[in-house]
Amino acid sequence: MNLRFRILHYIYHRGAAVQHWFGRRIRPAGAGALLVVSLGCFMSVGQPKNSIFQVFCFSLGMVALSLAWVIFRRAKLTAILELPRHATAGEPLRYSIRLQNIGNLTLRGAKLEQTAPDSRPSLREFTSISEPGEDQRNPFDRTMIYYRWQWLMARKGSFSASEPEEDIELAAGEIRKIPMLLTPNRRGVVPMSDVRALLPDPLGFFQRCRHIDTKPARLVVLPKRYRLPQLIMPGSAAFRIGGVETSNAIGNSGEFVGLRDYRPGDPMRQIHWKSWAHTGKPMVKELEDTFFPRYALVLDTFAGSPDESVFEEMVSIAASFIVGLDRSESLLDLMFIAGKAHTVTAGRGMERMEKLLEVLADVGMEDGEQLDMLSGTVIHHRQKMTSCLLILNGWDDRRAEFVSNLIKAAIPCVPIVVGNGPPPAGVIGHWLENGEIDRDLLRLPTRLSAAI
Repeated sequence: MNLRFRILHYIYHRGAAVQHWFGRRIRPAGAGALLVVSLGCFMSVGQPKNSIFQVFCFSLGMVALSLAWVIFRRAKLTAILELPRHATAGEPLRYSIRLQNIGNLTLRGAKLEQTAPDSRPSLREFTSISEPGEDQRNPFDRTMIYYRWQWLMARKGSFSASEPEEDIELAAGEIRKIPMLLTPNRRGVVPMSDVRALLPDPLGFFQRCRHIDTKPARLVVLPKRYRLPQLIMPGSAAFRIGGVETSNAIGNSGEFVGLRDYRPGDPMRQIHWKSWAHTGKPMVKELEDTFFPRYALVLDTFAGSPDESVFEEMVSIAASFIVGLDRSESLLDLMFIAGKAHTVTAGRGMERMEKLLEVLADVGMEDGEQLDMLSGTVIHHRQKMTSCLLILNGWDDRRAEFVSNLIKAAIPCVPIVVGNGPPPAGVIGHWLENGEIDRDLLRLPTRLSAAI
């Protein structure tokens, strides 16, 4: 690995830690006071009776008093986070922290801070991932690549949190619920156990940062979602998002056709109680089979496009279709490759649709391109599905072959291809441009046609 990258990564990695440590403990007024002390010290050299020297002495005294006050501030606290089950990337989240003062003194003038996980990129990420447009920067920036470091730090940031506006006053032994606000920056499972108490001095120059004992907690951040038009999927009958179609049987809930003897496993709601009382043995209502649509949502997790933002948009598109489907009158199979083939089913009589969103929150891009494994998984389930929605990472010969294999297997499939810029020649399906996903989704035709 390039020695330059190792040296720069070490400098930026250590520098970010030092900046974070001081940024937490020195408030803006304290930074101004330290600047006044530094300038006063420099300008009053050799002039002990000058007014500038008096300003220097006064500001130095306030800084020293503030530091002494902060050093002796104490707080003994415990906290329990009361988090919702899910959050959504890009949407503000309100939650609360149950704070208890287990010390012997009253806590005054404190604030709470929820600390995000470390967002510093690893050496591998710093070396292999380039900032978009980096080749257009000047030679100095391309050599020092500090802008790449800043871009990676911002991209890896889990959430941005805001301090509560009101100061906390908590008597000894008192328990209070503190409202908190944060905005998740990206999907994923975020650890939320690092809560700090900020204890400022009366002048507001410095503050002590104390870790609070907190039970381990995590927040599942679901992908952002787009608004979809009403769509009709291909299949044996027309399907409108939110409607019903005749397809594959998943249960007995149709018209009454007769009675039969009870068999172990029959649901209690289908027992015919009057017949049981009349015959002396349990009887069950036999119902006509009812059929419901079953769709496959296939996510291409392979790096067809080098831009990782394309993959994030693909996950958001998949989440949008999951939410758009009728949860009570259809089945949906989410299929993708993450080391091996995965198929997660949700819908009527199965898992909740939220289960699919939780799976999408944690899915990532794969290094290889095992499209043959993915096509084999889809073809294996072809007898069960009404139609198939493909979300593809760019367009190339391998993906053209992948779609062709599904068409040869007589699977009605609708390719949704996501990439940068205008669509390449020969693309099959619907092209969605990265950065204009909302616009292109609303331009989809009402009746989606299967690829042929």
